[in-house]
Amino acid sequence: MSTEAASTLIAPGAVLERLADGADWSEGPVWLPDSRRVRWSDIPNDRILEWDAASGEVTTFRQPAEYTNGRAVDLEGRVIQCSHGRRAIEREGADGPEIVVDRWSGGRFNSPNDLAVASDGAIWFTDPPYGIHPSGREGHPGTSDYDACFVFRRDPVTGEASPVVTTMVHPNGIGFSPDGSRLYVSDTGFYADHPEAQQIRVFEVDGATVLGDGQEFAKPPVGASDGFAIDREGRVWTSAGDGIYVYAPDGALLEHIPVPETVSNCTFGGEDGHDLFLTATTSLYRIRTTTTAA
Repeated sequence: MSTEAASTLIAPGAVLERLADGADWSEGPVWLPDSRRVRWSDIPNDRILEWDAASGEVTTFRQPAEYTNGRAVDLEGRVIQCSHGRRAIEREGADGPEIVVDRWSGGRFNSPNDLAVASDGAIWFTDPPYGIHPSGREGHPGTSDYDACFVFRRDPVTGEASPVVTTMVHPNGIGFSPDGSRLYVSDTGFYADHPEAQQIRVFEVDGATVLGDGQEFAKPPVGASDGFAIDREGRVWTSAGDGIYVYAPDGALLEHIPVPETVSNCTFGGEDGHDLFLTATTSLYRIRTTTTAA
């Protein structure tokens, strides 16, 4: 299956390709340059999948996987990821996942959802309640230890986590501008009867400190922003209900890439970094772009 796409941001002649399907809810894609693979999660089926660029084959990397979600590669080239099941940030080690941080002074986290690695090695991550929902679809039913949902920063020196944004309903996707001075966080709290919490907010950042309560950056016209990728020019490529929307650093809408499923997240990768990989409900897709990651 392919869909035509024409734009200065989309490579000439590029089409949207479905690389894999058969998942229940695809999330957390990351490109692994050493193995030339995309790793992502099928959360309800509690498995981690990989697509191989050389063979086109899809394999199961781990199952069960404790309901992993967003992931990234840290400054040392290691995969770090959010675990709904362990209510933790974990790192893939030689013998499997290792806990990086699973609590703060207010108790355990809810269910870390998505993360970003800052230039100093700090891990910034969101902590909505989806993994402790009574349904058990994306984790283990549970209760919040701190009765809220924050954005946290895990300090690379002390190893301790502390809240940096406490004013959002359900912080979800997260990412930095290329120079690290702006933090983007999506809010999907409209699911919890907060209609105003259906937007990407942007915050000014000074080192380890978030300055103020931020402001609305963008709101996709269909569905909601979940996860996103930020390119080298500071444009935000965000998931939404009917595809990918691309926003300029000033919040102007630049592009819509239609996708036949609800999109959850996306990441840049491929041999030269110009491929955008996106997870959407049952599938993993790819489209060729004219840009690369921040």
